[in-house]
Amino acid sequence: MIHKSFFYKAFLLLIFSSSSLIAFAQAPDLDAGKSLFRANCGQCHLSDMKTASTGPALGGAQAIWEDEHSLEDLYTWIRNSQAMIADGHPRAVALWDQYKPTIMTPMPNLTDDEIANILAYIDGVYKGTYGVPEGGPDVAAAGGTEEAKDNTGLLVILTLILALFAVVMTRIVSNLNYMNQVKDGTAPARRKTLVETLTSKGVIGFVLFALIVLGGYTTVNNAISLGRQQGYAPEQPIKFSHATHAGLQQIDCQYCHDGARRSKHSVIPAANTCMNCHKAIKVGSQYGTAELTKIFASIGYDPSTDQYIENYDEMEEKDIEKIYKKWIADTYITENGTFDSKGQELINEQWDGIKSSLTNETKEKIQGPIEWVRIHNLPDHVYFNHAQHVSVGKVECQTCHGTVEEMEVVQQSSPLSMGWCVNCHRQTEVQFKDNDYYNSYRKYHEEIASGERSKVTVEEIGGIECQKCHY
Repeated sequence: MIHKSFFYKAFLLLIFSSSSLIAFAQAPDLDAGKSLFRANCGQCHLSDMKTASTGPALGGAQAIWEDEHSLEDLYTWIRNSQAMIADGHPRAVALWDQYKPTIMTPMPNLTDDEIANILAYIDGVYKGTYGVPEGGPDVAAAGGTEEAKDNTGLLVILTLILALFAVVMTRIVSNLNYMNQVKDGTAPARRKTLVETLTSKGVIGFVLFALIVLGGYTTVNNAISLGRQQGYAPEQPIKFSHATHAGLQQIDCQYCHDGARRSKHSVIPAANTCMNCHKAIKVGSQYGTAELTKIFASIGYDPSTDQYIENYDEMEEKDIEKIYKKWIADTYITENGTFDSKGQELINEQWDGIKSSLTNETKEKIQGPIEWVRIHNLPDHVYFNHAQHVSVGKVECQTCHGTVEEMEVVQQSSPLSMGWCVNCHRQTEVQFKDNDYYNSYRKYHEEIASGERSKVTVEEIGGIECQKCHY
């Protein structure tokens, strides 16, 4: 009777845990869809789901497929678009005619559940129902941040349920073994207690094996994620607006990041690059003296006298404070006609901002380079050369960095994963025409001239060979 009772309890527990897992799996997981979208789709489709890019805008696409064809056709398209084009599917051919020669990356390994998660995420972003903070869509439109759903509590509950189920099953197995021993006449004097069962060699060995697998998975997963922080937009020591400089003023990216065309690194511009313009433009259109004075203080430029300060590195902080507080006060008087309590408050606030932005635990002096926060940081085992892509490949900055000219705060736009790079090399055509770097590829030039081929991709000149990036 005892073993029947155990079987009954185990059966109920199994039904309950299975029902919980099934219910959990049935609803699309938009957070998982977001991760899958970034890893597989984000390099060609803009994340607002409303604007076409390398590929079409995805918002509303599912409804079109369902109305004109079927959801199964959409799943087939996502997994292997070229096969559908070759079969002459009308919508597949229409999309190809509109966006060729860019080939949609095949994704045959995506499960139905994963595709459903991606489509649910796309629909949620498109309709504005995903990531809307408390207060509704108006708050999000006003600049509310997307709050990711935290499933930690649910995962903990499911883990506890499964752990309890494992304990019960372990006890059942122990009792069944004891009953068999009784039947065979080989039973010990007493049954093993639950503690003895859980501390047996078999259980401990299994736990150690599980910990090794979990540790290995975590290590590999974290290693794969190095430098992959799509959407990362840290606060910088100076509020530099790319939307103003690269967008409104249309300053070329390579004017500031001049290393991009001639070296491996694009380089962060030194303050003297800023001073090429800001010796003349001393008051910002958006922040007034607040942010530009940080540049002046870092490099030792006195905007009141239009002169660089001699022996600036040796000056005490109190003397530096007088120079820049005077500049802020004079500018305030010019703009307001008089100096009042608001002016004094503004001076103190801006000076505190200068100190907090230009000093930290390791940099005690205001003088010296501005310590910008790095956003794009590939792992050390990855080789990437900006000049090779910018000067030779003629790749636009926006291809990897997104529409920087529209960003107030720069963020990592692309996933920077190996798959993303490989897919780009498979799809991107080499700019052979009027490009002396590719003169050595005589065979391809002859085939293009004879009409035997119309294009050459980066893949065909070795762009997906392992040693190109990992040597």
